[in-house]
Amino acid sequence: MDNGWQQKPGNRIYRPRRIRKYRLRRVLGVAAVFSAGYGNVGSSIYYALGIVAVTASGATPVALGIAGILFVFTALTYAEGTAMYPEAGGSASFALHGFNRAIGFVAGWALMLSYIATISISAFTIPPYFGFFWEPLKSSPVISTAVAIGIILFLMLMNLIGVRETSVINIGAAILDIATQVTLIVIGFILLFNPPVLIGRIVDNWPSPDKLVLGIALASIAYTGIETASQMAEETRIPERRVPRALILMIFAVLAIFAGISLVSFMAMTPQELGSEWARDPVAGIAANIPVKILSDILKPLIGILAGTILLIATNAGLIGISRLAFSLGQRKLAPKMFSKIHRRFQTPYIAILLFSAIGIIILVPGFFTPSVFENVGALYAFGSLLAFMFSHASIISLRIRKPEQPRPFRLPLNINIGKVSLPITAILGFVFTTVIWIIINVTQPFSRLVGFVWMILGILIYYIFSRRVSPPS
Repeated sequence: MDNGWQQKPGNRIYRPRRIRKYRLRRVLGVAAVFSAGYGNVGSSIYYALGIVAVTASGATPVALGIAGILFVFTALTYAEGTAMYPEAGGSASFALHGFNRAIGFVAGWALMLSYIATISISAFTIPPYFGFFWEPLKSSPVISTAVAIGIILFLMLMNLIGVRETSVINIGAAILDIATQVTLIVIGFILLFNPPVLIGRIVDNWPSPDKLVLGIALASIAYTGIETASQMAEETRIPERRVPRALILMIFAVLAIFAGISLVSFMAMTPQELGSEWARDPVAGIAANIPVKILSDILKPLIGILAGTILLIATNAGLIGISRLAFSLGQRKLAPKMFSKIHRRFQTPYIAILLFSAIGIIILVPGFFTPSVFENVGALYAFGSLLAFMFSHASIISLRIRKPEQPRPFRLPLNINIGKVSLPITAILGFVFTTVIWIIINVTQPFSRLVGFVWMILGILIYYIFSRRVSPPS
């Protein structure tokens, strides 16, 4: 007889493995959120100014100003929505809470298109600005495209390591960018300010009504990218206070700098020059036309560095935004679960980072053969961003109606009271204007219309198939 205890079937003691729940780290402050958001919005001035001038001609500053009003409405909408739901989802999160899961996915899918375009167009624009230092970066499609792809690969690795490291890059580059842009504006007004010339170039080159409307629509491209700040809410300390502060700070910085740059550009060159010779690098055109040679010689390389750094921020911000959006959709079972997988060591959504970096690179491959990739990706950028803005405004309005008792750490001012419901005027106007501009973009830009609608239809099919296999979270 064995006196020792012997394990028999059924006596086994089961000790379940401890499951760690990985979350994104809350490490960011106002400066980091502002710099990432500004990097995405502020970068567009380096190409949007020329795009608008091609169509709006003398009305370019006016078109940018009108589009800037829409930017204010949108930034305020994101401030209220993010304060209510400080999640890595942005407009997709707002639509999920304001409507339902299907609308939340559609908003997120549209936003993914915008982020992919942001990554590609920003990286693709960096080499030409550095062409001042090495001419093949601007003249050789092969070299320029290869460098752009290398930039995406570098930022992919940085984001895999973690957002703390990349936020340091964002803050430093944003400070350098703003300081240089303000310097350029001040020098431009001191050396070039001539009201009769400025007014004459605007009045004498005023476009027809249809081109003015199209110019305003295209000018909206200059202000897309604000979603990035909202996407980083889940990694921000005290997000209900700090994200709205960062968004409001962006309003003042973006409007002031964009207004100054557009006016200085009209004093430095004619609308025809801005829309042709300097259409691809309008800020470099300002530096080249400074009348004091020693200042021009200093500013031309400085602008090259400036544009490269801020476009680097924009590429990085797009990658941060889409990886966090995919993480959010995966967590909510709106997309395949792999999107929400977090790296055990770095605690970053590594699969989403790898996947969408690869897509951004694939989009740039045609750049080896044709320069049209620049204009095409820019049109896609507008399609996805404006559609996401439409969902954001509509969601905030819906939340005011469906959940009036919901705590709102930041509440939009200027409201209309209808019974017991208080509706924000800025969100209503933002929805109407964004919808109109999005329709104009689709009517006038066939490439973005085709690819954009194919992308959205594909997303709806994916959601339909996926939702039939997965039950929503409780």
